[in-house]
Amino acid sequence: MEMWVKSSYSQGNGGNCVEIYKTPEAVKIRDTQTRHLGHLTMSAAEWAAFLAEVRTDRL
Repeated sequence: MEMWVKSSYSQGNGGNCVEIYKTPEAVKIRDTQTRHLGHLTMSAAEWAAFLAEVRTDRL
């Protein structure tokens, strides 16, 4: 069973929500309002690089 985790920045009132699901090899990312459209998948290294860019406001 996949355990998707909602972003701590997502609003509790049903607003903008992003969920992630981590495996040792990859991270899956999806929009909770369009789950039926699937998800994005990136490697753990790509995910770490993405988070580093976001945290430094470079994106």
